[in-house]
Amino acid sequence: MRALQKHHIVDVYVFIDDKLPSVVKPGAKSILKDSELITILIWDGLTESHQNLREIYDWIKREYSDCFPKLPAYQNFVAHCHRALDTLGWLLQATLSFESPLRFVDSTMLPVCKLVRADRHKVAKGMADFGKNHQGWHYGFKMHTSIDYKNRLSAIYFTPANESDVLQLKHLVNKQTKVVVADAGYTARVTRSHIWRDFNCLVISPPRPKQIWIMQEWQHLLLTLRPKIESVFSNLKEKRHLVTSYPRSVRGYFVHYLRVLLGYQMGVNS
Repeated sequence: MRALQKHHIVDVYVFIDDKLPSVVKPGAKSILKDSELITILIWDGLTESHQNLREIYDWIKREYSDCFPKLPAYQNFVAHCHRALDTLGWLLQATLSFESPLRFVDSTMLPVCKLVRADRHKVAKGMADFGKNHQGWHYGFKMHTSIDYKNRLSAIYFTPANESDVLQLKHLVNKQTKVVVADAGYTARVTRSHIWRDFNCLVISPPRPKQIWIMQEWQHLLLTLRPKIESVFSNLKEKRHLVTSYPRSVRGYFVHYLRVLLGYQMGVNS
């Protein structure tokens, strides 16, 4: 990715404005167009990666007042972000690498609060749940993901944290996918058979203990590349603050997730 300068925000705006469908929405018009708002959210992901909307709002107001001289009040800015959730989802889907024949799949936990506060957490109650992985117990959501060999996102699927990984595999592939590389959590024979039957797609994963498989050299090579997706998760969580406890609604959580994913995806595609 090339080094971005302040004036490149105009290029991002033009891309977003051309990409979004022209839709006339009922009700009073927002001060910012949807394309302007989404430009702000994506530009943050490409440059600063702030942790929450308050930080983004203050940063834009301070550093980009010449680009956005008529920012709404903060409460209206947040409300507009929530109204734009469907548009963010549509735009993320439009940037996914659908055509890749090779995909790497895995899931990662998205806690909504610290475990000790889970019983008192009300914001995502009824949607979040308890789940366990090699790091221990978590309370929140789980993001099931596939990427291509260039680390671009190919598919995203969110569930409560207690959902099984292997059962979500059907959401991470399509008819263009020929080979999926996964960890040992995706070795269920029935699911692999269904993926082959429905998508004509081969699932490669390491054998479980006491299983004996004959593996070809190219399969072993692909398995050595599987940590690519773990590096993507590390980037999203450690550099882009994907995990958060700031939102005050479930819609707010997914505004945060989608804006972070869009910033990552547009960065890796540039």
